[in-house]
Amino acid sequence: MIDKVFEKYINKQFEFDEEVALVFDDMLNRSIPFYKQMQDLSINFGLQYLKNNDKVYDLGCSTASTLIELNKLCKYNVNLIGIDNSEAMLDKARKKCKAFGVNIKFYNIDLLDANYTDAKLIISNYTLQFIRPLKREILVKKIYNSLKDDGVFIFSEKIISSNKILDKQYIEKYFNFKKTQGYSDFEIAQKREALENVLVPYTNEENISMVHNAGFEHCEILFKWLNFVTYIAIKNKGQK
Repeated sequence: MIDKVFEKYINKQFEFDEEVALVFDDMLNRSIPFYKQMQDLSINFGLQYLKNNDKVYDLGCSTASTLIELNKLCKYNVNLIGIDNSEAMLDKARKKCKAFGVNIKFYNIDLLDANYTDAKLIISNYTLQFIRPLKREILVKKIYNSLKDDGVFIFSEKIISSNKILDKQYIEKYFNFKKTQGYSDFEIAQKREALENVLVPYTNEENISMVHNAGFEHCEILFKWLNFVTYIAIKNKGQK
């Protein structure tokens, strides 16, 4: 379905409710520049670390698109686990899995309350930014502790620039991108207002520092378009 959530006046903060879940796939593709390319990169790099019976977690899995695509390309039998605190998202994810014949275990639980055990790959695309900063640091540490040695954490985030002029230019370019995707000025303004204080972005430096502080020995950028970034962090005791 086409995303028309913000065509009407919205007087509440953004939430991943049933209305958003119905159009979420379209919303992602039209709201996040190069979303499909980012998703493909996340999957392709993640696959290189997987073997039979490894566990893969998608935190904030939404409608399970990433896990379904990973399953298509993976040559091993792996355990796929999707975690999301929106039942509306998971309801759509289950229907998609049934349609594609993919076996994924889903848990409707807060990411901080969930248990991730013996994970080889943890993916989190545009999810951490919705978690309050103090809890965000705790979650990333939990992710590190949940990974096996040589495990990988791949995550994408919207960032802000520490340079105010650049940050303003990023926002303007992103505004223009959304207009090319068919969103009106009213829709863009409405969504931005709804996301105020809900989506709290870090700078690139803050994201990398957070990951290193959690214990990851290596972290770098896989993909970047202005203020949208995909990172890979590796838990490898043998490399610094």
